[in-house]
Amino acid sequence: MIDEKLRFTPNDLIENRYRIYNGDCIEVLKKIPKKSVDLIFADPPYNLQLKNELYRPNQTKADGVVDDWDKFDTNEQYDKFTKNWLEACREVMNDEATIWVIGSYHNIFRVGKIMMDLGFWILNDVQWHKSNPMPNFRGVRFTNATETMIWAKKSETQKKYTFNHNVMKQLNGGKQMTSVWNIALCTGHERIKGDDGKKAHSTQKPEELLKRVILSSSKEHDIVLDPFSGSGTTCAVAKKLNRKAIGIEKEIEYIEISKQRLAQIDTDDYKDIQLKEPPKEALMRVSMDSLVSKNYFDIGQTIFTKNKKHFAKVLENGTIQNDVGIGSIHQIGAKILQSESCNGWMFWCYDDDGKSKLIDEKRKEYRVAYAG
Repeated sequence: MIDEKLRFTPNDLIENRYRIYNGDCIEVLKKIPKKSVDLIFADPPYNLQLKNELYRPNQTKADGVVDDWDKFDTNEQYDKFTKNWLEACREVMNDEATIWVIGSYHNIFRVGKIMMDLGFWILNDVQWHKSNPMPNFRGVRFTNATETMIWAKKSETQKKYTFNHNVMKQLNGGKQMTSVWNIALCTGHERIKGDDGKKAHSTQKPEELLKRVILSSSKEHDIVLDPFSGSGTTCAVAKKLNRKAIGIEKEIEYIEISKQRLAQIDTDDYKDIQLKEPPKEALMRVSMDSLVSKNYFDIGQTIFTKNKKHFAKVLENGTIQNDVGIGSIHQIGAKILQSESCNGWMFWCYDDDGKSKLIDEKRKEYRVAYAG
């Protein structure tokens, strides 16, 4: 839903879960009720200050960020803009909320200082390492292969905030996730293009990035806000992860893109990525190897994806094998999805007297039997 005029209370999002407001983010934020938002992801203008066009060695023109919304006359003007929108964001954050701000070397140090001056307390600086960065065509410096995300709470004295530690471990194959995230730039079918075949938005972020942000620091049904909504990636991923979402965007063409994007998402298609922080009593680690050794799965048993397009055989050590290789349920799932990660427990199924059941059901049975 697109709202030209703001008439919003948190309860509005119970039935109408996804709203995008057209307008200046600072003015719109002032109209949102104070302390009503659980999580903010902000992808503000980077103030890239590009002076010349970019060309590849073969003299073809490279796509740079030349949009008017990224241009500021002076650093002082940019700092004032940054301070104003951060202040407005802080007002709408509830007392357990956190904020993520992404940027490059052009702006992130200025943003970080302003955040600290305003009283935000930094929890992490997460490095997005791009596995397919744009080269430095002139060869005069290192290729810029990272962007920085600052994750912060409202103040040093804030006692509570959401961090789904075990959800992130699930995404990372059972290991604690670090603050370096290796994720490809948004390309291929995920990259939204206009009728002319060119990028619809010059800085569209990959959904995997937002998936980790939202899963790590919010709960189901929380309100996630993006004050620079752009092509709607935050709202789209929030919908897939069963969160409510508010976007704010000045450019009406981007709002139209977001509207179409949200309309195409059926939340039921994304049950496998709607991970929840398990209760403490259910945190006993269970491996496929354990399930095989206790005969919850037979050696050579076939497991399959929910759409039954992919099948795999269970091996003696708990790994699985199919046409993409041998590996864990998570590794093979990720290869099939062509994704950085996959929760194999929610991806693979087994046959139970003619009914398909997630292999996670076997893990639950094991926990009940052996937790004591």
